[in-house]
Amino acid sequence: MIVLAIDTCGPSGTAALGRVEAGSIVLLAQTELPGKTYSAQLVPAIRAMLAAEGMDAATLDAVLVANGPGSFTGIRVGVSAAKGFAEALSIPLAAVSRLAVLASKAGTQASALDAGRNELYFRDGERETLVVSKDLASNPPAALAVCEPAVHWSFPDAILTTPPTASDALQFAAPRVLSGDFADTASLDGNYVRRSDAEIFAKTVGKS
Repeated sequence: MIVLAIDTCGPSGTAALGRVEAGSIVLLAQTELPGKTYSAQLVPAIRAMLAAEGMDAATLDAVLVANGPGSFTGIRVGVSAAKGFAEALSIPLAAVSRLAVLASKAGTQASALDAGRNELYFRDGERETLVVSKDLASNPPAALAVCEPAVHWSFPDAILTTPPTASDALQFAAPRVLSGDFADTASLDGNYVRRSDAEIFAKTVGKS
């Protein structure tokens, strides 16, 4: 099974191709995308990656996307592209949390990502929430995975890893893909954890 994986949740993004079989996951290729170029560069980069492997989109058997949390714009671009490939090719689509991938990469139950405004996207087990950084620092989990130096500075005992990539998402989600645990393509949305600034400010203006 040839799977395309996409992660555009962070400051930079990645797309990867992998061959997923029972007991075997082979990374075929991965390409990096500079931040703020996703909307223009993601699909062309995927096509170039496929061509470099002697493939085209019709070769794909499934699509995997990290659907957040992270950059709202990046999430939207990644999810939209993944849904576009799935719908155009009539192939299944799976989605994973970037926090879950980070925790799996570090071998922990808990993980945290910078959410700005002195807040963190935080996962503990299966629960994901938005927390104030100083509140979590006052009662941190026994083992916490982070991937951003600024967050690690606040949690010096945390496990610092490199940021999760599309290939990490592929490794994490391979059992789900093989078992046929896919999302409903039409209803899949971003895992934003919190509302966007536009939603927050619109509600504030409406109350004034």
